[in-house]
Amino acid sequence: MGLKSRISKVRTGAKEKISKVRTGAKERISKAKAGAKEKVSKARAGAKQKVTKAKAVIFNIPNILSLSRVFLAPLVLIFLTIRIKTPVKIFDPLGIEVSLGDLLAVTVFIIAAITDSLDGYIARRFKLVTNLGKFIDSLADKVLVIAALLALVELNRLSSWMVMIIITREIVVTGLRLVAAAQGVVIAASPGGKMKTFTQIIAIILLILNLPGRMLAMWIAMILTVTSGMQYLMNGKKILLEGE
Repeated sequence: MGLKSRISKVRTGAKEKISKVRTGAKERISKAKAGAKEKVSKARAGAKQKVTKAKAVIFNIPNILSLSRVFLAPLVLIFLTIRIKTPVKIFDPLGIEVSLGDLLAVTVFIIAAITDSLDGYIARRFKLVTNLGKFIDSLADKVLVIAALLALVELNRLSSWMVMIIITREIVVTGLRLVAAAQGVVIAASPGGKMKTFTQIIAIILLILNLPGRMLAMWIAMILTVTSGMQYLMNGKKILLEGE
């Protein structure tokens, strides 16, 4: 009886230990599952927040206005080049001949030019300035101006060498900014650069409508284009010569 009793106790003890081990294993598995679920939940929540932030950056009002210029630029080009020659009578008292195509082109161009000032104001006013917004804004300006200038060259209202100088200047300045950005330096738009953009817009409007003073305005824009470009190069001289 004594031996049977000891064997029984050993078996009982073994069962209890096995039961405890199983219970402990189940608890650890349960905790591990709960921890894994919590990590997955946090990861999903973090991903959703990142997506939400990314959407907020991309689809804020200033960025949408900047993007609108990119899509309006082809319309300017189309209205100018399809040459809708129907005369617009409201300009007759002024002694100015304006076709319907030119009127549509200049209307779209002016709307696009207004968004250039509006997007920057809204971004600064409501603290929506982003690196993406700066990139889109600069790109949209170049696309709009170059599209209009190319159309004017095709219409023989502007010399191609003038457009070539403007495009070359934009490529050089953009390249300089890329080099500076790679070194962690931001080259902000200069007053001369802003004045250059303003005079280009005025000149393009006058050229589209064939108004007096159009070439004078274009020459002023050309001078500011070259001088502001030289200013950027002088300011970025250290960056370009670094490492030599």
